[in-house]
Amino acid sequence: MFNRPIRNIHDFLLSTYFADGLRITFGVLLPSLILAQFGMLKYGMTLSLGALCASVVDTPGPIVHRRNAMLVTTILITLLSVIIGLTNKNQYFIAFLLVICSFLFSMFFLYGTRAALVGTASLLIMVLSIDDVRPWKDVLIYSALVFSGSLWYAVLSYFFYRLRPYRLVQQTLSDSIHEVSEFLRSKAKFYHENTDYDDNYAELLQLQVAVHEKQDAVREVLFKTREIVRESTPEGRFLLLVFVDMVDLYEQVMSTYYNYKQLHDQFDKAGILSRYEQIIKRIAWELDEIAFALKTGGTPRPPAVLTDDVKRLKEEITALEKDNNDGKYNTLGLIALKNIEVNIENIAARVKTINGYFNKKERKNLKNTGAVDTDRFITRQKFDAKLFFDNLTLSSSTFRHAMRVSIAMLIGYLVARVLDSSHSYWILLTVLVISKPAFSLTKQRNYERLIGTVVGALIGMGILVYIHDKHTLFFILLFCMIGTYSFQRKNYIVSVLFMTPYILVLFDFLGMGSLSIARERIFDTLIGSAIALLGSYTLFPNWENKNLKEAMISTLKANMAYFDQVTLLYTTTEHNLTNYRLARKEIYVTSANLSSIFQKMFSEPKSKQRLMTEMHQFTALNHLLSSYTATLSLYFKEHSFSLSNPDELKPIVNNTLYLLNLSAEYLVKNDGELSNVPLIKSIQDDSKIINPDEMMIIEQYDMIQKVAYDIFKLSERIKI
Repeated sequence: MFNRPIRNIHDFLLSTYFADGLRITFGVLLPSLILAQFGMLKYGMTLSLGALCASVVDTPGPIVHRRNAMLVTTILITLLSVIIGLTNKNQYFIAFLLVICSFLFSMFFLYGTRAALVGTASLLIMVLSIDDVRPWKDVLIYSALVFSGSLWYAVLSYFFYRLRPYRLVQQTLSDSIHEVSEFLRSKAKFYHENTDYDDNYAELLQLQVAVHEKQDAVREVLFKTREIVRESTPEGRFLLLVFVDMVDLYEQVMSTYYNYKQLHDQFDKAGILSRYEQIIKRIAWELDEIAFALKTGGTPRPPAVLTDDVKRLKEEITALEKDNNDGKYNTLGLIALKNIEVNIENIAARVKTINGYFNKKERKNLKNTGAVDTDRFITRQKFDAKLFFDNLTLSSSTFRHAMRVSIAMLIGYLVARVLDSSHSYWILLTVLVISKPAFSLTKQRNYERLIGTVVGALIGMGILVYIHDKHTLFFILLFCMIGTYSFQRKNYIVSVLFMTPYILVLFDFLGMGSLSIARERIFDTLIGSAIALLGSYTLFPNWENKNLKEAMISTLKANMAYFDQVTLLYTTTEHNLTNYRLARKEIYVTSANLSSIFQKMFSEPKSKQRLMTEMHQFTALNHLLSSYTATLSLYFKEHSFSLSNPDELKPIVNNTLYLLNLSAEYLVKNDGELSNVPLIKSIQDDSKIINPDEMMIIEQYDMIQKVAYDIFKLSERIKI
């Protein structure tokens, strides 16, 4: 637990990020190295350019999607290199073509992230070919080399996948487990004395978005890989079981939500809450061990220490109850402590179960996970023309983004022509990589690009001034290439910091290196950044407040569906677990989307930040609602408990759904008229002895109804 920095480095070296960095570096550098030995470096560089364009779309995902994307990219960049090479003498036609292509390829965002990357790779080859005027025969040779380089990289990537077909799933699943462990560490902070609840909650929302993104990435590679979906191998069954159990574990973590301030007021002097913090951190550490074992192919140590810690915690709570003869601790507070302990105990048991899957002997005997309709858990994107034409309207955020990019690229092209710089395509490249659909993302990428370029240029100039040995420079080039491609998805500012020295050293190898190139790169980056940032603010901007209503309504509907499915567990004898899991997934997705919008609004101008206080309250209440519902779900699954008279719950359930539905209607149209909707009390027969478990369930439904009422009253005040 104390060698975390060393573990983090080791973990990164085994991650998809570093694997991608090595693969891209090898695929891009090898053609140039080989042909340079035969005095044909110029041809090798063109092959490397083709490989670089193909690598842009080679992001983690199902191998079929990656393969298809690289093949489409190969065709597009070859055609564009021919067209641009034959017409780039005519600046007016190139300007027209740049606008059309920038708009068309930016519209690819409609078809998902990978399709958008295909558009980016196509624009990349276009930008790099604009100033490259050559005879038509040379254009055909150049295009053939670009085609060959792209095809070479596609074959290389497919070859590496076939060597270890499960490797990507292991790495992606490992990353998702690590995010859940970080989520747990954030939860543990609520038990720390004198903690800042608002800061903790804000951090929790950010991590919730990260957990969703990682789990969605796992679904993408796991459920779209045929060998795993069919569970035809022990490894496939193992990975599927680990993921399913981790999603269940995350639900258990989500279910623990209490009034932490009241707990601190009552129990800080007893010191028991610090024990909770330590044990939750221990669970997070055990999850990190499991995540690390997935990447290394090893076996995590059994969580014996965790088991002992949970046992001691139970003993401390029992001692606390016995010591409460004078009534200094509130009974409800003690019940809350016991409930949290039971939840921790169940999470620890789940960790132990997942840990057991790693046993080599047991892995061969893992049973089928049951009927899981994996197709319903993944989103399939159809590439139809209707979607494209339906979005040719200013109401479409993608259309506005495409218009903004095409105009910004045209401005960048005109400025580059006026400056007549030898590397003016850097301006267009900066505009291309910084321009994002949302203002907040453009602003963040702009900041990262500027800082990374300036610092990287200073480092690059220092390298060229003090180091002249070609072998040393080559190893620096290699190191910077790996750093650039390893961090391009993980940390863009670090990627750019590596990229600038890499480019400067590369130009030095080509006999074009000088300190003036570093100054020129900084200057061109500043121009491109200014164009992109001003464009995102003035040209058809996409402000997050435009997405508020849809995100809030989607979250309410998802919470209603989740609550409805959990209620069915108690009111019916036959349960459709697929529908339940889909509803659970949807609440994670919509909650993460809502949290993401809320976070992005902080990066926007103050004049565009609307309903920030109400948004914070709405997000917190919806998180509380899903947490209480998850608690209800887990209680059923862990105790297999059924109500003696489920009909008694119907008034509360119906009123809860009515309140949430009315809240959604108010968000759609709020006429300012206040409604008087009462809370319904649970029906309790005083002559009937109620089972404590049944009482707990009824009280939980009362709490959920109260939160739904609070959401309804908040929705009355919100006018979007």
